[in-house]
Amino acid sequence: MSGLGRVAGRDRVYVAVVGPSAPTTAQERDAEEVGAALARRGHVVVCGGRGGVMEAVARGAAGAGGEVVGLLPGTDRAEANPYVTVALPTGLGDVRNALVVRAADVVVAVGTSWGTLNEVALAVSVGTPVVAIGGWPLPDAGGPRYVRTPAEAITAVDALLGDR
Repeated sequence: MSGLGRVAGRDRVYVAVVGPSAPTTAQERDAEEVGAALARRGHVVVCGGRGGVMEAVARGAAGAGGEVVGLLPGTDRAEANPYVTVALPTGLGDVRNALVVRAADVVVAVGTSWGTLNEVALAVSVGTPVVAIGGWPLPDAGGPRYVRTPAEAITAVDALLGDR
């Protein structure tokens, strides 16, 4: 009975990947690569569950056998892209960005949009580390770690997580 009280997945790392819903081809490719690398490490990918960078990261993670939690803005699970493993409708609209960030141990931002900037700001304000591939340069006051490639992003995530 030693397993009683244990919650499945509690010991796993959750990495949110955020980015524009209308990404460039390069951003989509980067997100897919990040998703696959996170899944290979056994991390749970958290995203907004819909299209663009969210779909690309989910596709990469799912293709590598990983789990993807999609926190949807609406009330219908059918809004989720086909690669999401667990679709959670929140009914919160863009306010669900706070849930995406709070569910994560680390946030990876791929590209820029106003919604992405919102998620990065939320993460920084609550102390969740952020790794940004590209993105808008922000003051270096505990903000994102900027990298150029998905491989550099994964190296930064690994460093932030340490032995986890």
